[in-house]
Amino acid sequence: MKILVTGAAGFIGMHTCLRLLARGDEVVGIDNLNDYYDPALKQARLARLTPLPGFRFLKLDIADRAGIPALFEAESFERVIHLAAQAGVRYSLKNPHAYADSNLLGFVNILEGCRHHGVQHLVYASSSSVYGGNSKMPFSEQDSVDHPVSLYAATKKANELMAHTYSHLYGLPTTGLRFFTVYGPWGRPDMAYFSFTDAILAGRTIDVFNHGNMRRDFTYIDDIVEGVLRVCDRTATANAAYSSETPDPGSSNVPFRVFNIGNHDPVPLLDFIGTLEKALGKTAGKRFLPMQDGDVPATYADTSALNEWVGFKPATSIETGLGRFVDWYREYFRV
Repeated sequence: MKILVTGAAGFIGMHTCLRLLARGDEVVGIDNLNDYYDPALKQARLARLTPLPGFRFLKLDIADRAGIPALFEAESFERVIHLAAQAGVRYSLKNPHAYADSNLLGFVNILEGCRHHGVQHLVYASSSSVYGGNSKMPFSEQDSVDHPVSLYAATKKANELMAHTYSHLYGLPTTGLRFFTVYGPWGRPDMAYFSFTDAILAGRTIDVFNHGNMRRDFTYIDDIVEGVLRVCDRTATANAAYSSETPDPGSSNVPFRVFNIGNHDPVPLLDFIGTLEKALGKTAGKRFLPMQDGDVPATYADTSALNEWVGFKPATSIETGLGRFVDWYREYFRV
């Protein structure tokens, strides 16, 4: 197949492209290579992709209202995996317009490209952040997600609503994937596990928010990519059992689906840090701080719907995943 991957120089994007290419798909990757974090890491990820047969890269911003339609017109994609977005909960407090430009305008551009050019299936990144202030655990696709606690989360919820509209109006099959705290080699430097590693190896104190009373459903990158590919290969369909009187938030009477991808194993933050310390062979100095605005105390994915849909649920332990990350980190940064 010919597949567009947006955010191809990103963490999940690069790994997704590698898997698609390994199985013989033709991949066009786009990315704007912005400086939200060090572009050198994005360039290094691209350097792994560009020599591979079947891959082409175009530097392009999804918010480009002329460039995205031209791309779809020229390429005739069969499927689209949309991973480009302005990421980060905390950054959304500082630069809200970046989220409107990328996550709202950019997503409209992708939807329009898919609509007008016969794309068979759009798979897009949502986020566990949409569960916002929910306290019932584990988080299920059946739960209401109407109380976001950050603008980032609100834009991801908006993406799901926008996708449903296009599924309803134009019959475009769409599947949203709510990622839960993705980590692993080639990860994002703004994520806690990455910044913790930087600080611990440099002998700096790490900031531990909510006084350590946090739990996260850490999900290893290989599990995320496996889920993305399996979902991409099973085109969204209408739910034959859907009832408008008792609507199912995770499906519809049109070709629209939403799934959690998480490890279904929330880990206390201090246990996670302890596992990282063990992998690094060094103890962290810790500064305990209150909860930050926009953050939530816990995430925990119910993955039964994903398992039923594609026969897969993530299962990589943090011991295995963090060990692989630390090995990559030491090699990449020559530490």
